[in-house]
Formats: sequence, C-alpha cells, structure tokens
Amino acid sequence: MTKPRINLALQGGGAHGAFTWGVLDRILEGGEVEIAGISGTSAGALNGAALKAGLLSGGAEAARENLAWLWGRIGALGSLDGTPWVNALLPSTPFLGRAIEYSPGYAIGDWLARATSPYGLGPFYVNPLRSILEDLRFDEVCSVAGPDLSVCATNVRTGKIRVFRRGEIGVDALLASACLPTLFRAVEIAEPDGTVESYWDGGYSGNPALFPLYEPHLPDDVVIVNINPLERAELPYTAQEILNRVNEISFNSALLSELRAIAFVQRMIAEGSIPEGRMKRVLVHMIADDDTMTDLSVATKTVPQPLILARLKAAGRAAAESFLDAHIDKLGQASSVNLAEMYG
Repeated sequence: MTKPRINLALQGGGAHGAFTWGVLDRILEGGEVEIAGISGTSAGALNGAALKAGLLSGGAEAARENLAWLWGRIGALGSLDGTPWVNALLPSTPFLGRAIEYSPGYAIGDWLARATSPYGLGPFYVNPLRSILEDLRFDEVCSVAGPDLSVCATNVRTGKIRVFRRGEIGVDALLASACLPTLFRAVEIAEPDGTVESYWDGGYSGNPALFPLYEPHLPDDVVIVNINPLERAELPYTAQEILNRVNEISFNSALLSELRAIAFVQRMIAEGSIPEGRMKRVLVHMIADDDTMTDLSVATKTVPQPLILARLKAAGRAAAESFLDAHIDKLGQASSVNLAEMYG
C-alpha cells in the first residue's frame, strides 16, 4: 500500500519548538506517511533543516538522531526522557514555567531586553544559535533531493515575507528566521541582485507560510504543527502575559489569513465557480496541544529548560500519535479541521 504523502508546516515559538521535535520523532518512527514538503519558521525552520539533513544522510532513524542532536545542543537532556518515575518526583510543568518567569535571573534579563538594544553590546554580541547551526550539513539541507524545504523570514525594511529555498538556505537564513528583534541583531543577507537586506523572525509575516507548499508537484495535504495557542481562556494580566499574548496573536495572524484564503478557494471549487484543477485543492490538518502550551509561560520560550523540553517532546509525540490514529484515513481525501471555525 502506498504511503500518504504530506507537507509539513512548522510554526516557530522559541524553545516550545521542542513540541515539534516530538511530533516529527513520532512521524519518523512510525513511517506511516512520506514527507514531501516542509515550510518552517524560526524553531520550525531549525527543525525542518535538521529533519531534511538527517533524512538524506541515513533515512528516518538518522533524522530522529539529528533532531535529538539539535535539541541536545539547545538544552534538552535525553536522560530525562522516558523516565516517568523521575518526572513524577519533579514539579509540574506549569510550576516550572512560573518559577522561571518569576526568577530573579529571568526578571533581570527580561528587563534588559526591553530597556536595551542587542546593538548596545558592541563587540561582545554573539548569537548563541550560530555555533549550533554551523554544524548542520548544509549540502543535504540544500539538496534538490528529499523534501522541498522553505524557510521564512521577515524583511525589516519592507515588512514582507522572504522565503529561502534550496541553495539560499544557510546559517544566516536560519538565524534570520529565528531572529527575535529584542534579543538578536537583524541578520544581514546578500540578495541575488547584490543588495543587502536585513531580516527578523519569520513569525511576523508567516508562521509558517503555507503558499510554498502549493506547488503542483507537492501533495494536497498540509499538516500544520501548531505551537502558538489560537485561543486562551484567561485574560492576561501581568506585563509578561500581555506581551506573550500580543506575540501569539500577531504570529498567528498571517497563518489565519492564509487559512481564510484556502477556505475561500475550497468553497469556490465545491460550488463549481473554479474549474477542477485550476487551483490547488489544499487539505488542511493540524497537530496541536493547546492545553500543554497554555500551561507554559513566556519565559519557557526563551529559556530552554531541559526538563520542559523533554516534556514538550513527549507531548508532541502523543499529539502526533492521536492525529495519526484519528485522521490518517482522511489524508488525500478531506481536511480534518473546520477552517471556518478556526479563523471565524
């Protein structure tokens, strides 16, 4: 039986991208589907690059190892994964998140990030992700073989999205995609026309962008791995909570706009207003765990605490398992999410 082919749309969200690590780990482990295309922003771009490099170097198991290497470098501790008795003795995830948020060290760092500019550090500035990304195998990341990979960043000057593909994807493109402007200096990249443009995090313009996955040679199914909650039941009160919710809303706005467009095209095709085959029939699916994400704080996005990363990975694996159990039969047939309900 032929495996369903899917595209992956991987959101950014800082250290919360460890949830996506778990999703990918489960998909690779089971082998129920084939990954044809990937569009990633910020942490989603890093996950996508590590995934593709691993697939081309040694298949699914090598991809799992490469993702574990990436998050090991970022801060995850493999020894905490798969040891339930240890996790049971440690504080709950919400407690850990609040403890980090209200710790003196985080409070000082958060204040400095708001009151100062990363440009004020002068020659002492360093992006901690650079040394990690320099060890990625970019000959495989940029290869024409394997899944199509698109990396999204935001042009600081124009505010428009910039999608890097194939040979354009390097250390700087990944750093640009994950460049939060309060923490990192804008990443300067030479464009093909010789100009130099500066880029910030892709989440401001596409988190992630779906349109790179509409190419005719790619399958209809787009599986969005969502790590920024679309809804929160409680009103934010603290400065950190308010800023976090503002960021979630702004980072989800471009995605919701694309989902509206997809729903419009689907309706036009169903009504016969657009001839069959004239436009891409995009089938949308989503893997998410809003309960886990709303339990976390803004601090856990920027502080990759090893235990929380391990728990996020486990939550991602569980969410992927639930999705495959419930919706694998819909792949290639129909969307598994109600788009109107999602963006309405």
